[in-house]
Amino acid sequence: MKPKLIRPVSDLRNNFSEISRVVHETQQPIILTRQGYGDMVVLSMEAYEDMRYDSEVYLKLQEAEREALSSGARYSSKDVLKAMKDVL
Repeated sequence: MKPKLIRPVSDLRNNFSEISRVVHETQQPIILTRQGYGDMVVLSMEAYEDMRYDSEVYLKLQEAEREALSSGARYSSKDVLKAMKDVL
């Protein structure tokens, strides 16, 4: 795991270009602090979109798990592939 990048919020104003470069090069967020406490997070648009996609996939997997637990229905990989081919 990479170390967290933590900067004071004033760096956003004073060093915007550097912060922009770092978030794009590292694809890691920078945590901005105000008076020593976390205030906001800056990340590249690409990293944000990746995070949103991962979050959506995770939510869909949770939903599928809840449905499987409540219905008891289980499907083999062959069943799933056949259903997908039938749709296409």
